[in-house]
Amino acid sequence: MANTKLLTDIAATVKTALAEDIGDGDITAQLIPADQQAKARIISRQNAVICGVEWVNEVFRQVDKTVRVNWLVQDGEQVAADQTLFKLEGSARSLLTGERCALNFLQTLSATATISSYYASLVEGTGVKLLDTRKTIPGLRNAQKYAVSCSGCFNHRIGLYDAFLIKENHIMACGSITNAIATAKRNEPGKPVEVEVESFNELMQALEAGADIVMLDNFDHAGLRLAVQKNKEHPTPAKLEASGGIDEHTLRSIAETGVDYISIGLLTKDCKAVDLSMRFV
Repeated sequence: MANTKLLTDIAATVKTALAEDIGDGDITAQLIPADQQAKARIISRQNAVICGVEWVNEVFRQVDKTVRVNWLVQDGEQVAADQTLFKLEGSARSLLTGERCALNFLQTLSATATISSYYASLVEGTGVKLLDTRKTIPGLRNAQKYAVSCSGCFNHRIGLYDAFLIKENHIMACGSITNAIATAKRNEPGKPVEVEVESFNELMQALEAGADIVMLDNFDHAGLRLAVQKNKEHPTPAKLEASGGIDEHTLRSIAETGVDYISIGLLTKDCKAVDLSMRFV
């Protein structure tokens, strides 16, 4: 279930989506008599993990508060092809006006949930946490991160404000890894400080400077195992995150190197919309 902050975000996102779709009125729906009532059911045409219940609810709440939405599944639930997800009852005009907007949210967030669930299954039992990234659809950052969290994966930082991720250009601008970390801790005490490194020398600098998390960028398997060992031996170890060039074929073996996290941009940027359909009954 979405939290209060997310529900506020959902209302705003849905309002924007409806405005761009309906404009000054759904002229096709107006072909139908205003008092005509209808019932419909929404099915999935493929196996999927569903996510987006509150987005659909909000669409019909904003279109027409009298529309009744009866869910047969919940967020994070695996469904099969041809399974009914929810039923609608109300004004035929309202059902048709809200259809595409509602299904756009549901198909997109279910796509994110489906691929996240699949990737989570690939590392089951290893103890590693799979993290999303900021490579999200503009305007749907919070929605996609919610979908990731429904499906066995976890959220990296939400944006540029809640945690540090110090990369190569930040380091160059600050003069060194040590300076960058020290400045971060001074500017925003208490916020997590993560540093991206590309070598063992940079890893040791990050550990010495007190990084909370070190991102190991494009390290090979042997390098990841060695980094895990060096981190364990250090008096102030950090959490280690593997990143870069990771796919379903390499994921399991990387998880088995002993890193704490693996970040994967494709959880939110390479998903294919789930095929859904609304049918009047």
